[in-house]
Amino acid sequence: MSHHYSGPHVGFPRGDARLDLTDLFAFPKPGDPGRSILIMNAHPSSGVNPPQPTTTEPYAPEAVYELRIDTNGDAVADIGYRLRVSTSPGGAQTATLRRSEGAQAAQMGDEGRVIAERIPVSTGREARATEAGDHRVFVGRRSDPFFFDVLGALHDLQFTGADYFADKNVHSLVLDLPNAALGAGPVGLWMRVLVPSGGAGGGWVQVERGARPTQTVFLAGDARDAYLAAEPKDDARFVDVFAHELAHAGGYAPEDAKRVARTLLPDILKYDPTRPASYPTNGRLLTDDVIDVFLPILTNGKVKGDKVGPHRDLLAAFPYVGPPHEAR
Repeated sequence: MSHHYSGPHVGFPRGDARLDLTDLFAFPKPGDPGRSILIMNAHPSSGVNPPQPTTTEPYAPEAVYELRIDTNGDAVADIGYRLRVSTSPGGAQTATLRRSEGAQAAQMGDEGRVIAERIPVSTGREARATEAGDHRVFVGRRSDPFFFDVLGALHDLQFTGADYFADKNVHSLVLDLPNAALGAGPVGLWMRVLVPSGGAGGGWVQVERGARPTQTVFLAGDARDAYLAAEPKDDARFVDVFAHELAHAGGYAPEDAKRVARTLLPDILKYDPTRPASYPTNGRLLTDDVIDVFLPILTNGKVKGDKVGPHRDLLAAFPYVGPPHEAR
């Protein structure tokens, strides 16, 4: 889970940018309070270290990209939207979206009821939406809505307001769905990526997950790998790891560091579709300045923000994320 902070800097999952999750957004559909918009972004178009473009293939055909929904507050998925893609001999990709529920959603796999298939994975400026009953689906390359002075972060938080992501792309799954599809009340959201285990018995392994932005800045080495493979229900075991980094970066006293760490875990985005969205209290808008929320936490109030604001290429209608900067 890079969320554009640590993933490109310390390496993509298994060295594959296609498996890297970047951002999760959830907000009521503008003009229709009975529906919600969920956006799961993956595969950034550029890495930071080394500073070079990533592969042009949008998604890894062997992987499962999943948006997970907890409907009862136990940090276990009750609903899962599972995306898989296939690649034609010419290189174009199409996607199948499935919905799993109950015990099936809590397990690893690619099973579920088909919501839509043969979804074209867009790579150009035209956003090709797929209508699927009461769902509307988009899959493809878009302008990256994330905004952050990455180079300033890498230079001791000396920010100049230069937005590293102003000309970058990302790959989006955008869902327009009725609130009833999320259950009867507030939900918890997160993302994950599964790949085949490669073992004799088959099966899957989780190589990436996340919900809240910038979480993996607190993780390194074995702790990072363990975190990415874990479920939110088990996140209490990472409180000490987060607290250690908070004490180091922000000068927190030990007990204060633990208190703050507990506010960041479990790694779930809480969303009540009946309330306006605003990060970190409810969902996340494409314009929410999550870095200006995160930096005061990381630095114990010493740094207030990075001087960067939202992008101007966002759309007022579906799929809401702007067109890609170039047809790669």
